[in-house]
Amino acid sequence: MVQGTASSVGKSLLVAALCRIFHAEGLSVAPFKAQNMALNSFVTPDGGEIGRAQAVQAEAAGVAPRVEMNPILLKPEGGLRSQVVVLGKPFGQMTWSEYQRLRPEFVRIIADALRTLRARHELVIIEGAGSPAEVNLAAQDIVNMRVAAEAQAPVLLVGDIDRGGVFAHLTGTMELLAPADRARVAGFLINKFRGDPALLTPGLEFLRARFKIPVLGVIPYVERLRIADEDSVALEDRRSRRAARPDQVEIAVVRLPRISNYDDFLALEHEDGAAVRFVEEAGAIAGADLVIIPGSKSTVADLGWLNETGIARAIVAHVQGGGLAAGICGGCQMLGERIEDPHRVESDQPAARGLGLLPITTRFAQTKRTAQVRAQVQTPSIFSGAAAVAGEISAYEIHMGNVTRGAEVPAPFRIVARNGAPADLADGAINREGTVAGTMLHGIFENDALRAAFLGALRRRKGLAARDAARPVASREAEYDRLAAAVAASVDLPALRKIAGLG
Repeated sequence: MVQGTASSVGKSLLVAALCRIFHAEGLSVAPFKAQNMALNSFVTPDGGEIGRAQAVQAEAAGVAPRVEMNPILLKPEGGLRSQVVVLGKPFGQMTWSEYQRLRPEFVRIIADALRTLRARHELVIIEGAGSPAEVNLAAQDIVNMRVAAEAQAPVLLVGDIDRGGVFAHLTGTMELLAPADRARVAGFLINKFRGDPALLTPGLEFLRARFKIPVLGVIPYVERLRIADEDSVALEDRRSRRAARPDQVEIAVVRLPRISNYDDFLALEHEDGAAVRFVEEAGAIAGADLVIIPGSKSTVADLGWLNETGIARAIVAHVQGGGLAAGICGGCQMLGERIEDPHRVESDQPAARGLGLLPITTRFAQTKRTAQVRAQVQTPSIFSGAAAVAGEISAYEIHMGNVTRGAEVPAPFRIVARNGAPADLADGAINREGTVAGTMLHGIFENDALRAAFLGALRRRKGLAARDAARPVASREAEYDRLAAAVAASVDLPALRKIAGLG
């Protein structure tokens, strides 16, 4: 089990790296996280919803994601409530106290899911959440040491040296753990180091002497990985206000307060010919070649924020001035004329006016659509450039809002399969001028041909030359290998194998 001294110390990526390392050695490996709180999620092949990090880890391990890998997913909605997803399906909206009343049932579900994975795989690598030393939450723990005890799993404790104070964090965490939990910690890992590891020698010796536990490795900071982050804390380093280079197109993605699945843009961020900025102010939209409103867990609330901040007016003015705008999932809904929520699924408002840039209406249902899909370009749009992209694209749906459009309104995509079953459904909408487009599909820019057509059209519109096709974005598989190589070169793998019971 991999636990950390705090959130965002790199637990998710380290689990992905370990999954890749042991998968490459020929083992059947699976990731596991008992409870995940995140708005980045993914759809399993059978239509279940799990945290994006566990889907990434499964891909690194060379296995299909399963709901048992993340049996409980909490998706914060605001108002001190979260949507609780259990074994891939929505269970209900709850406050923390309501959630705690169901804790015994959730503990049973977690234990059953872990047993299922252990029966199917030779090695399960478990990820913790936050810190195991939150003394105010110790009695309610169902994701850190409680899971380690259930699995009888040795624990690797990870500290992030990039944020400073790593020796204090590791020492403080150990001192706050109960003796039985402290005894489960089998080794330390220091993550995100920039510099000469020799500078750390006195600190490493201090940890070994104080706790009689080995420091298994000092892992370097790995730059610009094309691997999805778990939560929006990672966006703090990606709010660049720098203008695009003259040879780049500039894409402004609105950083909504409840932004979800912002990894939709990760492949675009790695394109040298594009500058992707996450913006939170109306003035930051100026100069963008395209403005995108991303997905949201609370569409109506985030629409209200767009209006309050003036960003809504700025987007409308941008389009009226001849600029381009697009929306994905919740962003598509906000670009429409009206959002209706008669069952109060996402808010206390029965209806809200959208930005009026797309001729669509959204109505929230009481059931969530979660599906892996195959789709084709139906109508050329901002998403596909001037011509339809040949072949099918892969994507996924996670939404409770259903979009309706008039028969005459063109759709950018047509869904041809959902969760493996044939389908024939139009998706999204395009305005009459072709300057605004929306889709309910996540993950579209992970498709290389579509992404190339999308960027190529933006470049032509700006009068820029086509980019050199010989400089492709690294594949996710290549990025898993790059991460695994950095970790493998920095840790004591023989000691790690012994701790894991692999001989």
